[in-house]
Amino acid sequence: MENISKILESGSNEEKIKILEGLENIDNPEFLEKIILKLDDENIQVRGEAFSALVLNKNEISNLLIKSLKSTNKNIRGFVALVLANRNETSSISEIIKLVKDERSMVRSCAIGALSHLKAQEAKEVIEQSVFDSNLEVKKSALQAIIDLNITISEDKINKINIDDDTEIEKLLIELRK
Repeated sequence: MENISKILESGSNEEKIKILEGLENIDNPEFLEKIILKLDDENIQVRGEAFSALVLNKNEISNLLIKSLKSTNKNIRGFVALVLANRNETSSISEIIKLVKDERSMVRSCAIGALSHLKAQEAKEVIEQSVFDSNLEVKKSALQAIIDLNITISEDKINKINIDDDTEIEKLLIELRK
């Protein structure tokens, strides 16, 4: 176990990936925290393998994941929200809703995507408000969530959404009006 810690902390990307591939059923909180920290690794493949290890883990790890939503690290907050969604952890919805108001746009976008995936109707209001977010990706996530959750919003609200000359937003608005 000590060797695993050393590799996760300072091993090569290939070594980290190989170790993470074998950690999908670990229940040791210390090692789970190390896997969660890898969601902020500089290497995208390492982050992806950490994400997979957490999603595929069959143990009851939701409390640790929910606690990680309060991390000071934006990647951990955002990616853990998506891990919880992929694990279908509906008990995390109220904590993920809080992230829709996060200071970081990436976290807001991930939170909206997670809520959509979890079919969180209780997040309807906060998702609707997010169509007016200053960040384009957050706005797109909110529009997609509204479509996916079949949320009805008024034509007046739709007309107030700033298109920002973005063809993807225009397509989402056409879809929304159907």
